[in-house]
Amino acid sequence: MSATVVPLPPTSSSETVDFLRRMASMVSGRNGEMLLRAASLIESLSQRAMSAERLFHEAQEESKRRAARHEAAELASDAMIGQIETLRTQLTEVTTAATAERIAFNAERTKLLLLMQDAESHIGKLTTELETLRASVDSFNDTVVSVPIEALRLARTQFDYLSKGFAGRGDVVSQAMSEIGGFAIDQALTPKKTADKA
Repeated sequence: MSATVVPLPPTSSSETVDFLRRMASMVSGRNGEMLLRAASLIESLSQRAMSAERLFHEAQEESKRRAARHEAAELASDAMIGQIETLRTQLTEVTTAATAERIAFNAERTKLLLLMQDAESHIGKLTTELETLRASVDSFNDTVVSVPIEALRLARTQFDYLSKGFAGRGDVVSQAMSEIGGFAIDQALTPKKTADKA
């Protein structure tokens, strides 16, 4: 509960003190002393009242400043709480997106690992087939004999026919062997063609 301070008119207390002092100078003895003491007491109380009023006004101003600071702090606090909520929402969204990306990455990684394993297996099979074909070519080269060019051309045509037939049935190994046979005949015919052109 706040107290209402009513300032005393400065002239009334000083006039009263002056009056009491004049009166004390006219009265002698105990009454004069009492009048002087009353004048001093009024003067002292007047100064204390003015001091109290000044302190009250200072305290009132400080209270206003504190209330303004408190209000500013509350506004800043509300703004900070809003920012924290926004940041929490953003963090949740980023965390959810990162989790989804991690799951997608792991799925893609697993798929790529399976594809890589399948490719390695396929490469192993193809390497084995290639070694078999090389062995066939080497054994074929070891059994080369001299034949007329017309017989080689006829054999070349037959290899093409066999290759197409194996391709139609999906027999890749036999098709490759037929093509290698045709290639070997082409190699045998190549020096002859170069010599014919010269």
